[in-house]
Amino acid sequence: MNRISVVLLLMLVCIGVMAEPLKGGGSLSGKVTDKRSGEALVGVAIFFPGLQTGTVTDADGKYSIDNLPRRSVEVQVSYIGHKTIVTTIDVDSVSRKDFALEESDAQINEVVVTGLTGKSLAKDSPTPVSVVSSAMLRSTASSNIIDALSLQPGVSQITTGGGISKPVIRGLGFNRVVVVNDGIRQEGNQWGAEHGVEIDPQSISSAEILKGPASLMYGSDAMAGVIIFHDEVLPPLGKVQANVSSEYQSNNGLFDYSVNLKGNNNVIVWSGRWSDKMAHAYKNNYDQYVLGSQFRERAAEGLVGVNCKWGYSHLTLSYYHLTPGIVEGDRGYSHSYGKSLPFQQVHHYKAVSDNTFFIGNGTLQAIVAYQQNRRQEFEESPSTPGLDFMLHTVNYDVRYKLPIADQLKIAVGGGGMWQRSLNKGDEYLIPAYQLFDIGGFGTITYNTGKFTLSGGMRVDNRHLHSFALDDLFEKFSRNFTGVTGSVGAVYAVNDKMNVRLNVARGFRAPNLSELASNGAHEGTVEYEIGNTGLHPEYSWQADLGWDFTSPVVSAQLSLFANFIDNYIFTQKLEGVKTEGYDTYKYTQGDARLLGGEASVDIHPIERLHFANTFSYVNSVQLHQPHDAKYLPFTPAPRWTSDLRYDIVRDGKTVDNTYVSLQMECNLRQNHYYAVNGTETATPSYSLFNVSAGTDFRVHGHKVASLLLSCNNLFDKAYQSHLSRLKYLDVNPLNGRRGIYNMGRNFTVKLLVPIEL
Repeated sequence: MNRISVVLLLMLVCIGVMAEPLKGGGSLSGKVTDKRSGEALVGVAIFFPGLQTGTVTDADGKYSIDNLPRRSVEVQVSYIGHKTIVTTIDVDSVSRKDFALEESDAQINEVVVTGLTGKSLAKDSPTPVSVVSSAMLRSTASSNIIDALSLQPGVSQITTGGGISKPVIRGLGFNRVVVVNDGIRQEGNQWGAEHGVEIDPQSISSAEILKGPASLMYGSDAMAGVIIFHDEVLPPLGKVQANVSSEYQSNNGLFDYSVNLKGNNNVIVWSGRWSDKMAHAYKNNYDQYVLGSQFRERAAEGLVGVNCKWGYSHLTLSYYHLTPGIVEGDRGYSHSYGKSLPFQQVHHYKAVSDNTFFIGNGTLQAIVAYQQNRRQEFEESPSTPGLDFMLHTVNYDVRYKLPIADQLKIAVGGGGMWQRSLNKGDEYLIPAYQLFDIGGFGTITYNTGKFTLSGGMRVDNRHLHSFALDDLFEKFSRNFTGVTGSVGAVYAVNDKMNVRLNVARGFRAPNLSELASNGAHEGTVEYEIGNTGLHPEYSWQADLGWDFTSPVVSAQLSLFANFIDNYIFTQKLEGVKTEGYDTYKYTQGDARLLGGEASVDIHPIERLHFANTFSYVNSVQLHQPHDAKYLPFTPAPRWTSDLRYDIVRDGKTVDNTYVSLQMECNLRQNHYYAVNGTETATPSYSLFNVSAGTDFRVHGHKVASLLLSCNNLFDKAYQSHLSRLKYLDVNPLNGRRGIYNMGRNFTVKLLVPIEL
């Protein structure tokens, strides 16, 4: 690891030396108005993604920003209720640029997303993308960051109580979903069903959900898609800002607070955050309190960096600590915030060096990161763990964006990671191992106005070496190579309608738990056996999309067909128990997934929205008997409706005041993996949620935001099909099998922004 770190550091130094000295700092100023009324717009965000800096318009709609490189730079101009502008400006020849923004209630097509060759509007992406804005995250009551995304079209979650959730995109989860935070892959123990995502929700400003194979950009494991979490935007030039937030939930007594302080003095940028969260066991009408579902979460993060004419260089250090209980089926009539056996403990340390260099007329991005993830399970003693994993990861990613020419964008690069996993406890589930991953790619995007064409190719190689341990694990080595690619197109039929088509090849190498597990997994209440003969997964997926936007209706339709060779999953062995646990062995076969998402947002007047979404996936194993026909962990079809009314917009004392009524209907899931009773059917259920919120202003400045909500308004007792607690022992008090999900839950959030 030390050698790798030294080599990567030297690479960055060489890159910095190569960076072309640019002309003296340029400036850009102008005014932003409403295109229809001509009125100045206050608080419009002017952001330069390649520079990681920006500003906002003042009371007269004017903006000004200095210390810009005298070259072509990309700028994003965005404002609530208006179409986003993404354009390129040559600062060497242009010092003033005015913008006139068109009104739009169709936000989905007006957001900026991550594309193959850089940032682009969602409407220009050939693959479906869901964007969860800062306002949406703020108004959502959730216990973890994946919970906050779970109602997006095509997105579900595998849950273990209230504190642990794993993302599922279009019926695929675990290592098939890549999570990106701080610009790099978040690396923990994604292979475990009860292992969540080690990210502080308070540090996230927005999220992108890329649906479909993204191996071209992220290598192995991105077969289902990618979730990109964006950190909070740094303040405008010359500003120091702070914010304090707090939240309380009634059902599990969840209480959290977070404090953030950040600044930008035109060259030096910095930020610091501390978050703390605790929750006792949650309850419902059937189980009362679910013992072991309590958790404690703490996180700290700091950033320091420079923004210069040659680019920027930021260093981020973060720490995340989670102590969740382990639910084994016990219920009770009392609760405690304290930890009790059995429980887990997770420590995640991360250091990320994020750099952008302007070389010639192109842009070079280089990211190097180190992560340490330690997961412990305490079963018999609160001080001595049984299972104790320590995972070291070095991530690296370098990509060069060539100068834009005639709407042609080209990017080339490479990346990968080095990993070392150690067993430090006296119990074992997987062997210690070492992994080296490397890949190279090239991408291209061409926009003709009517057509947007994009695609590329990538080659990945992953070498994995496992170490022997007594009679439990044998030494072995495997090498996996995959060639992936994609090609897609978007056609603008007119100003209101787009159609899109994308075909992509996905690749995923088997992870170490699939290859070599041999032990009792306390968190999943299973004995797991690996299979060293597993082959890598390959997929072909075709996506067909259509979207329509008008002043009254916005609609989207996304259909997909995904064919996977060598799909890997666990199969329950009939009548086999090992050390008192049901025994599961990894196997594989061919799979086919068909489905899609549809959404319609009716907004007959500016302040009223009636949004509806429907998600469906049919996941089958090919050439299998009926009880093995369907894949495990297939989400049920889901329909959501959200009726929202904005009571006040642009108010002087209160602003952005709204009320919302939401219905979530999960249909009956009859398509389940039935072999040896692994899964059972799940009845349909409907949940109703209400929420309201407002901003408070003093002298034109926002001083606080208050949000109120109630989830599961009618206190419905239900079981999600993807809940791992559904299959725990029968409750002797009512004869019902398994644990039920959370009951009625009231939430209060308070956010206080401070400008110093």
